[in-house]
This record gives sequence, structure tokens and C-alpha cells, in this order.
Amino acid sequence: MKIKNTLTSSLFGLIMTFSNISFAQTNVFDDVIATSPNHTYLETALLQEGLDAALRQNPNCTVFAPDDNAFNNLATALGVTISDLLALPNLSDILIYHVLNSTVLSTGINNGAIVNPLSTTNTLKLTKTSTGDVYINHSQVSTADITADNGVVHVVSELLLPDETVADIAIDNGFTTLVTAVVQEELLPVLTNPTSSLTVFAPSNTAFDELALKLGITVNDILALPNLADILTYHVIGSEVVSSALTNGQIVQPVSATNTIKISVNSDGVFANQSKVTTADITSDNGVVHVISEVVLPSETVIDIAIDNGFTSLTAAVVQEGLLSTLTNPHGQFTVFAPTDAAFDDLAIALGTNLSGVLANPDLTNILLYHALDSKVLSTDLTNGTVTTLNGQNITVDLSMGVMINDANVTSADILSDNGVVHVLDRVLLPTATSSESMDSPIVTVFPNPAVDFINVSNIEGTYTILNMNGKLISKGGINNNPINVSSLSVGNYILNVVNNKSNFSYNFIKK
Repeated sequence: MKIKNTLTSSLFGLIMTFSNISFAQTNVFDDVIATSPNHTYLETALLQEGLDAALRQNPNCTVFAPDDNAFNNLATALGVTISDLLALPNLSDILIYHVLNSTVLSTGINNGAIVNPLSTTNTLKLTKTSTGDVYINHSQVSTADITADNGVVHVVSELLLPDETVADIAIDNGFTTLVTAVVQEELLPVLTNPTSSLTVFAPSNTAFDELALKLGITVNDILALPNLADILTYHVIGSEVVSSALTNGQIVQPVSATNTIKISVNSDGVFANQSKVTTADITSDNGVVHVISEVVLPSETVIDIAIDNGFTSLTAAVVQEGLLSTLTNPHGQFTVFAPTDAAFDDLAIALGTNLSGVLANPDLTNILLYHALDSKVLSTDLTNGTVTTLNGQNITVDLSMGVMINDANVTSADILSDNGVVHVLDRVLLPTATSSESMDSPIVTVFPNPAVDFINVSNIEGTYTILNMNGKLISKGGINNNPINVSSLSVGNYILNVVNNKSNFSYNFIKK
């Protein structure tokens, strides 16, 4: 009996001892943040803003905890001190922007997930890369899954700010295809960096649909393109450029290093390559968004060949006449007969002027279009005869001694680009008469050009006037398939107008 009573007494005492023990509960603030030697600034900020109690008492939370380096990085980026950061009026909102009201382990993070933190100012955008790296907005998780009884802490490399970014503009305004592509290519960290200054040319959903149609594929096929990331970064400039700062002929380097973007500004609007800006200057805290009508591609175009190979006069003419958007179209196919700078200089000398005088020619657009075909024609495809140019008039191809286009020699042939081919010329081609006659009327021919003593005009009767480049009347008379005497004219550039009761045409010629 004594043994039994002793055993009973011992068990009762043991039970009473355990009943007086309180099992300690760990929490994300006291047992993770406050004990970390690398989170002193975060601890200070949480205590200052009175948020330590919330992290102790929240039964189920996730904290993205910026380390001390993250605070130093932000202070450096903003050009302020840690004390300045701790004095920010929205510091409390910044801190709760780092907290979720649920426990999310790294294994539960999905690429492209958009989650709501305790702050209602903005959402968090999550990226999980193909290599397993995790980003919260622009900030990489350096240490994941430090658990406590009331949640989990993930250490992050950068301080998160609840700023509206260019990514938010795309997400909040229905750019679903663009956002899908950005998420897939793991570019959210780039676009959500609050200390960046970016310009995004943002293609609409319709722009992606039209690209698929032009390529004869589906939007899903576009999302599967191996160079999709390069295409997307080709739409981003690493500085903020509002529309008023864009100028005609401006060449800008995007984040993609594959090619530059060519800007056109004219009466039709603002263009990035071939794509029109339909809505400009949607501003965010880290940059500006311009909505564009087409997806731009980093393809090498015929105008890239001109720009990259020293055709400065031709490029200046193309820019001035608003033809950049045409020649940068990656879906076109062009043949360009490209006069060298020396060819433009020769033309200027023949006119008794300089390049500015050549560029002031009112028929310059017509002259430039006379150098281009709307298809890709290699030198091996050329045959003797005439070919119709983009201005509607014919050039004459002569293969009897090398390759000649009218009176110009092809000095270098078959410089290929993604949207055509360039053949280099040693002279500027000058078109013949621009006629308004009906298609069944005889073809008017005017020659020679340049002229010395006479100009011959065939297949038209009527009256003519000769004007100088300032529009001043120089001479006039009647014409009936007879030559016009120009021997008394000074050396220079002139306009010949011929009119009868059926038609009229205007023709630029040079007097030597």
C-alpha cells in the first residue's frame, strides 16, 4: 500500500509541475527581426512607427524584411541619409507594404502573382524565375522561409516602395498581352524598380493582334518567340522622355542593345519607328508610358543601313520629308537606290548651292521616292528595261556596262536588311515629269537633265512656264513637241510647268 501511495503522490506532483509551465510562442518581430544583426534599421523603423506590437500579435503574417544594406541602397539612390528615410511622412505605409496578412512560403510564390499587402496604396508583384530566384517587385529574396509561430520572414535585398510604376499603368489599364509577355519573360523586376526613370512605348492588345496577323501566326506564337525579351526591352528607354522632348529624326537607344528607335514628329503625329503614338505622357512615379499602335521590332531596316554607313545627306533628307516611319516598317520590303554624300554634294555643285539648298527643294519627297521600290530586288534580279518606283515613275536599268540606274552607277550592290536591300549610287536620280494626265494619255518625256542649252519635251502640246526655286517666273511660251531654249538661264535648279486643256505636269531640272 505504501508503494502505491508513493507512486500516486509522485504522478500528482508531476502533473501539477507541467500545469504551471507556459510554452513560449515565437513571433516574427522578437524572434526574427529583433534578433538579426542585419535588420537594425528595420527594427528601429518598426519600433518608431509603433508596428512592433502588430507583428507580435498578428497570428498569421508574411514579412518581406529589407536588411540594412537595403536601407543604405535606397538612401544612396535618393541622395539622402538613413535618418531622412526614418523621417519620411509615409514611413508607416512603406513598412506595412512589406507585410502580408497570411503566411506565404517561398514554395507558394507563383510567377506573376499580384498580392495585396497590409498597405492599400499598391499591390506587390511577385516574380519567380526559371532558375528559382524570387523577386518582390524589384527586390530579390536573399534568404527565404525564416519561420516563427505566427508567420514567416523572407529577407529582401531592396526596400519596397508603394509607388505607382510603369508596370502598374500597364496592369491597371488593360494591356493584358503586354503584361503577360512581361511576366513570362521575368521583366517585372525591371519595370517595378521605384528608383528607375523609364520610358515605355506600350503596344495595345490590338497592336499584338495585328502583329500576329501580319506574321501569319497567333498571339500565343508571339509569346513563344525566342527573342521576345529583346522585343520587349526594345520598347523601353532607360530614362524618362515625355512626348514634348521627342524630336523629328531623334535616334534613341532603348534597353535592348540590338537596335535603336527612330523618332518621327510631323503633321500626322509622333512615331516610334513605324508605330504611331496614340496616347502620350501617362506618367508614373518611375517613368512615363506612351501607348503605340503597333509592336516595334528590333529588326535592321534599310534606313539603318543608311544611318550606320555614313549616308548622312540621304538620312537628313528622309528625316526632313517624314519618310522614317515608312522605311523603318519591319513588315515592308523595299529596294533603296542610295546616293552617297558625294552624290548629294555633286548635285549641290551642279545647282550652285549647298546641301541646305538641295534639302529645300520643294520636290524632295518626290525625288526620294524615285529612289525606292516597294519590293526587294537584288542586283541579280535586275534586267534591262524600266522599273516603277514609289513615286509612280519609272527608272531605267542598263546592265550593258555594270549596273546603271538612269545615268547613275551602282557602286555597291545587295546590302541586305531585314526589310529589303540597298544599292549604292554615285549620283542622285532626278525624276521626269509628274503628270496628271489620264493613264491612256501618251507618256510625257523630258530630257536631258541636267540641261545646257535646250530641254526637249515630247508628247504634249500647250504652254509652259519656268520658275526658279523661289517661285519667280523666269520665262514662258508655247510648246508643240519643240525644244525649250534654256541657254540664257543661270546655273541652278528650276521648275518647268506645262499646261494644256487636258493635263498639266511639273518637272524639276538642273541648268548647268
